Amino acid sequence: MVWKPHVTVAAVVERDGRFLLVEEHTPHGLQFNQPAGHLEENEDLIAAVKREVQEETAWQFEPESLVSVQLWRKNPDYPSFMRFCFAGHCHSHAPEQKLDEGIVATHWLSYDEIVAERHRLRSPLVLFSVDEFLSGQRFPLSLLKSFLDVDYA
Repeated sequence: MVWKPHVTVAAVVERDGRFLLVEEHTPHGLQFNQPAGHLEENEDLIAAVKREVQEETAWQFEPESLVSVQLWRKNPDYPSFMRFCFAGHCHSHAPEQKLDEGIVATHWLSYDEIVAERHRLRSPLVLFSVDEFLSGQRFPLSLLKSFLDVDYA
């Protein structure tokens, strides 16, 4: 059997010292996460993160940089995740839009509020990503290359 991690994307969005998080139902109760989700078939990573932010928050997201690529597994009994974490800005909010199933609300939280809710973060990657963002870690989007349906004949 071939081992394959789940490929996911996430967005760190900061505005006026506050970070956009979603509050969502999980098997462990209500938890906070960055807008995030799985890469879908025939989709590149940038399209995936734009789609996930829009579906989960009703905001249009424009990625500006890659914060980090994170390989995470909670323990050997859990699946592994390859997470591409982006930074960027949001515009064009559609408050009437129904959010993805399981999303209860969106919140703009300060760093201190995120730390205070550490016990309710969906994974340690949430705070880790914010810390990386605040440290100034950024990589150009040009690092990402997509070769979908390319004919090399």
